[in-house]
Amino acid sequence: MIIYKDIITGDEVMSDSYDLKEVDGVVYEVDCAMITLGAVQVDTGANASAEEADEGVEDGAVQVNNVVNSFRLQSTSFDKKSYLSHLKTYMKKVKEALKEKGASDEEVAAFEKGASAYAKKIVANFKDYDFYIGESMDPDGMVLLMNYREDGVTPFVTVWKHGLTEMKV
Repeated sequence: MIIYKDIITGDEVMSDSYDLKEVDGVVYEVDCAMITLGAVQVDTGANASAEEADEGVEDGAVQVNNVVNSFRLQSTSFDKKSYLSHLKTYMKKVKEALKEKGASDEEVAAFEKGASAYAKKIVANFKDYDFYIGESMDPDGMVLLMNYREDGVTPFVTVWKHGLTEMKV
């Protein structure tokens, strides 16, 4: 299995155990699912009578997004202006990291061109996104974008491909 980490913060943000689809050569879209996490049930062997049954006891079950839960992503919020400011700074850091890793000038240029084009798509549908950051809550790291497919039910997370490093486990 490959775990993908944020190139800036080192936070684990994705793994190949999810269905990754590369889009425009710049991002991965990962389909998610809402899962139910329930309270731990302990059976002590007691047998409550029917007359004493608890009425409507909350079992503590909670619905969470499987990717958000698995990678302990933290919800955050942005207005359009602050997100664009963050994105500009983040892209500069990714560009520097790519150069440090020995990426060719063509790769860096392709990243810049693709990232700019994809950023325009994000801005055009800005109100549709929820924003998440890694477990460390480092404001300089990658912001993951969550949206819903055309069916309005299936969530997906968008991560910047060039902002990831791979770790085999």
